[in-house]
Amino acid sequence: MISVLLPFRDAVETVREALASVLVEPEVGEVIAVDDGSSDGGHEVVRAMADGDPRVRLVRGPARGIVAALSTACAHARGELLARMDADDVSHPGRIREAAARLAADASLGAVATRVEAPGAAGGMAAYVAWQNAVLTPAAHAHAVFVEAPLCHPATVIRRSALDAVGGYRETAWPEDWDLWLRLDAAGWGLAKVDAALFAWRHQPGRLTFTHPRYAFDRLIEARAAYLPARLARVMGRRSLTVWGAGVTGRRLVRALEPAGLRASRFVDIDPAKIGRTARNAPITDASSLDPSREFIVVAVGARGARGLVRAELLGRGWREGDDFLAAS
Repeated sequence: MISVLLPFRDAVETVREALASVLVEPEVGEVIAVDDGSSDGGHEVVRAMADGDPRVRLVRGPARGIVAALSTACAHARGELLARMDADDVSHPGRIREAAARLAADASLGAVATRVEAPGAAGGMAAYVAWQNAVLTPAAHAHAVFVEAPLCHPATVIRRSALDAVGGYRETAWPEDWDLWLRLDAAGWGLAKVDAALFAWRHQPGRLTFTHPRYAFDRLIEARAAYLPARLARVMGRRSLTVWGAGVTGRRLVRALEPAGLRASRFVDIDPAKIGRTARNAPITDASSLDPSREFIVVAVGARGARGLVRAELLGRGWREGDDFLAAS
């Protein structure tokens, strides 16, 4: 059985369309719709839909937030596959079926999303969605998971056993979905994406992605630093840590890693004004003497487009992504 987890609060204008969009898929065995303290008519909309379709199971509770609502939905769900859905988005036909088929075909995968459309997205959010849509394979997700959340959470189907194995949803100082992808990655579960845009990820004013303190710059640095040491311990061997990027992003990441015993042996930068100086007691150099046999590079650059340029430079030199370098910004 596939269970859909649909938390909602004050979504009277959109929840009917969102719920209907997943009910058209015959593979859906149930939808656990958790009313997280709505004060509008959304509860009545879902109640009416539940009266017309026994697959809809309505659970009502106080306003406790997305993690508590998802945990409640998980507690009620009976399926081995858990499909996410948000109350202001639209799932296109076949989205859940295609993701579930990928999970059935590959037991190593813990979660599979689809590419998304993002009506209303602009600027940095549009760039983020384009980046996310380009990350498709399990290897690409493993390389991208420390950059940002590589899966659109409401467009994802999650293997229940994988979710349970890493402790389910949990409250953190950073985004709960990224924390889940990082935990799945750390536990050895693969992430993947269906190469089709089968989800409309609507971006309304006030959405948490834009406003919640969990998405602040320092919280995202902390998320990377919480899981990066374990990954580096698996791949660095006896090599030293080099950080490409001596700006704010690189320096703050190194500072966050230092309590785990990780210190940069040097920073690499292309800015002549920085080269020859120091950061976090490590020298800042140019890229001329890089050696993959002696150092592992974490790419931590903040300027838009810079990460792609550094990645292309390293790949062009024969460095192997994941084995010799990893992007973390």
